[in-house]
Amino acid sequence: MVRARSRIAGAISVFGELLITGGVLMGLFVVYSLWWTNVLADREADKQSHSVRDRWAATGPGALDTRDGIGFLHVPAMKNGEVLVKRGTGPKVLNDGVAGYYTDPVAAALPAAARGNFALAAHRDGHGAKFHNIHKLKNGDSIVFETRDLWYVYKVYRTLPETSKFNVDVLDPVPRESGKAKPGRYITLTTCTPVYTSDYRYIVWGELERTEKVDAARTPPAELR
Repeated sequence: MVRARSRIAGAISVFGELLITGGVLMGLFVVYSLWWTNVLADREADKQSHSVRDRWAATGPGALDTRDGIGFLHVPAMKNGEVLVKRGTGPKVLNDGVAGYYTDPVAAALPAAARGNFALAAHRDGHGAKFHNIHKLKNGDSIVFETRDLWYVYKVYRTLPETSKFNVDVLDPVPRESGKAKPGRYITLTTCTPVYTSDYRYIVWGELERTEKVDAARTPPAELR
């Protein structure tokens, strides 16, 4: 009887140690996913951003170059600084701590296009989490996109806090779900929601208000001062 109790106690002790070990490993995984991937992604994003700005400085005004990044997104309400925007929205692109414009399932129009929807995606948690504060955007807030030659100033006009991850209509050239019925020059920001999940998508729509030429000092528009 004593031996049986001893074995049971030993088994419980081992099980408890396994639970503790499992908890520690789970905690380390969370730290890696939500903190360390941000550190690595921010380092890579900074490196890529410096490369783009160095190339701009060396080449001066000219045609849009989509090789390593087309420009920088500035969203004051999100308080995340400047975000490099590159082609594509797959993990290989977004995991580097940047935003990407859609090429599939609906191809985004680039800002210089006379009409269309400049639709972007970025991570909300981990890997730089550039759209972590997307929920802070409200109607009337500014979204500024910086290219080598122009500043594009958009104004938020509608948000959609939750929609299916399969809802590609939000990316349409005329985003009718946002209330628009005619072609225009729109921007759409998309990311996962709720926080720390990828069950749904959070959407923010904006419309182009104006453009400003980039001067020699790259003086930002009033919305960024």
